[in-house]
Amino acid sequence: MAAAAGPGGAGGAGAVHGCSPAGFTLDSGFEIKTRSVEQTLLPLVSQITTLINHKDNTKKSDKTLQAIQRVGQAVNLAVGRFVKVGEAIANENWDLKEEINIACIEAKQAGETIAALTDVTDLSHAEPHNQITVFTDKTGVIKAARLLLSSVTKVLLLADRVVIKQIITSRNKVLATMERLEKVNSFQEFVQIFSQFGNEMVEFAHLTGDRQNDLKDEKKKARMAAARAVLEKGTMMLLTASKTCLRHPNCESAHKNKEGVFERMKEALDKVIEIVTDCKPSGDTDTASASIFTGIKELKMNLEALRDNPYFQSKESLSVTLEVVLERTEDFTDSAYTSHERRERILELSTQTRAELQEFVSVWIQAQSRKTKSMTEELELSMLKISHSLNELKKELHSAAMQLAADLVKYHADHVVLQALKLTGVEGNLEALAEYACKLSEQKEQLVETCRLLRHVSGTEPLEITCIHAAETFHVTGQQIISAAETLTLHPSSKIAKENLDVFCEAWESQISDMSMLLREINDVFEGRRGEKYGYLSLPKQMKNNANLKSLKPEKPDSEEQAKIAKLGLKLGLLTSDVNCEIEKWEDQENDIVQNGRNMSKMAYSLYLFTRGEGSLKTSQDLIHLLEVLAAEGLKFTSSIQAFSKQLKDDDKLMLLLEINKLIPLCHQLQTVTKASLQNKVFLKVDKCITKIRSMMALVVQLLSLCYKLMKKMESNRWISVTNKDTMDGKT
Repeated sequence: MAAAAGPGGAGGAGAVHGCSPAGFTLDSGFEIKTRSVEQTLLPLVSQITTLINHKDNTKKSDKTLQAIQRVGQAVNLAVGRFVKVGEAIANENWDLKEEINIACIEAKQAGETIAALTDVTDLSHAEPHNQITVFTDKTGVIKAARLLLSSVTKVLLLADRVVIKQIITSRNKVLATMERLEKVNSFQEFVQIFSQFGNEMVEFAHLTGDRQNDLKDEKKKARMAAARAVLEKGTMMLLTASKTCLRHPNCESAHKNKEGVFERMKEALDKVIEIVTDCKPSGDTDTASASIFTGIKELKMNLEALRDNPYFQSKESLSVTLEVVLERTEDFTDSAYTSHERRERILELSTQTRAELQEFVSVWIQAQSRKTKSMTEELELSMLKISHSLNELKKELHSAAMQLAADLVKYHADHVVLQALKLTGVEGNLEALAEYACKLSEQKEQLVETCRLLRHVSGTEPLEITCIHAAETFHVTGQQIISAAETLTLHPSSKIAKENLDVFCEAWESQISDMSMLLREINDVFEGRRGEKYGYLSLPKQMKNNANLKSLKPEKPDSEEQAKIAKLGLKLGLLTSDVNCEIEKWEDQENDIVQNGRNMSKMAYSLYLFTRGEGSLKTSQDLIHLLEVLAAEGLKFTSSIQAFSKQLKDDDKLMLLLEINKLIPLCHQLQTVTKASLQNKVFLKVDKCITKIRSMMALVVQLLSLCYKLMKKMESNRWISVTNKDTMDGKT
């Protein structure tokens, strides 16, 4: 299912831009069904191949004949299931219906033919001369097997075009809603549109997540992961940046901050479409060509090829390849962050490598005319010397980049400048803002250049892409933090401006944390441990009863589990945004209902960060404690609402109590789960806990909205009552 339609096909961006959404959605499970049927068919076709290659003189025992028939029937049944899925896709996609139906008919015919030719059980009793079977018509089985593979491939490719079309359609919906969000002028309208935007982003995350898992090209996978990370973090930034603009419409820095978020999210949406349609934008360059390690690898491969073929390439091409590599080392020698000793060592190794290549070329030319044993040995020795020099150069460059990056991550781990910017903003100190903004800009430039150096030594294309993404993130986020800090400094009492700055600072801190993981992966590749993966922190799996919770190490979940938890976490993160939007409506921010709701939102957001491997939650104990506090806060929230309900009329009170009664059992269930986990060492299922908390937060959103409406209704009734009383008094 990973094959992508070309730019000119139905899956191309131009072909489906602006079209109505396909009725068939991935959530209906057609992709899962298709993949499972595909996996069923492939081993069965392999068994058919075995049957085709059987020897004619092999004894046909009852067991053999039954096995042959079972294979044929299994193939036919699997084809039948596959065809049903294909026909369902066809019915919902009229532009591809005819092509899919033809391929389905061919697959069905092939399946029935194979079933008929493998119906050989009667041969054990008699040998009817008129029955055509796999033993008498081997060509027929081969043709049927080929037709089956061909038709199945057609259906899978056409289904793939449907997936691409769905992703493009989903992206167009997100883009259209984003354009509405950019132009919105009232807070109430923004809340409504953002709620729709959140749902569309969840759908887009599902589609692109499934696509990312299906991609076979690791480079595309890394590009998709980078684009999806921008969109996921950008969703929260978009919320706070837009709210800040609405609260402070005449603030230039607030508008600049918001525009930066929208611009980067649109670029990420475009990148996703480039990946799924396999369209390279004009001017796009291959990142592998810019890497020093890739250049060294290419040069060594060319040198190795000369062992087998001395005329493989010219001496000029070897020299050019080396000069390109050495020219790129200037990124290290020209960097202000490279120490004098390192710079001298890199220049020394570059000169040595250039001299040894010249010596190798000289020996190589002599070896072409004098093919003696001594010349061959001299050529081999020369090749080993230049290979050794290249390895030494690699080690020095790797050590320089890694040490610089590790020192930076360690030095900036306490985020002193970010804390100072926050304090400066709250104090409204414009002079101090300029000072710390300058320091953050210096820090940003240092991190961006370090990421560029790391790209040269990363060792694989996916890691190169990750380094480029990190550099872009530091560059953009650094500018956005400064604009958010400026807005807060101009409006020091603004809660939304403070929240906005916090969100951008969290994104910066998250990227610093990701740098540590990136360094480990680059080091693993350099040392030949590229198989090790560092996934999201997860809870330990079940162990023996005498296991000590505190001593347990986190297990690394597989990619499917990670994807599932990440999707659930994203939905939870968006729900916290909905809660915050509802809270913003309340004039009395000190109201108990508002405070309880805000506390629950903060804890749910911490859990969302946990699903990304970020935030303060690091261990099983941390998570269990959070769930305990969240359940208790949920019960406080319901108590506050119950107290408020006593002021309402019977009908309104009943309606509110009915909603409360949905939340209370969920809080008790969460308490039970955490107690059982602590007392009996029963380990939590992260996905189930997140699902339960999602249900709780969805109810919190509803209850906040309902309480706000009822409070406004109650205030309105009081005002009408007072007005009527005044009128009556006036008449009297």
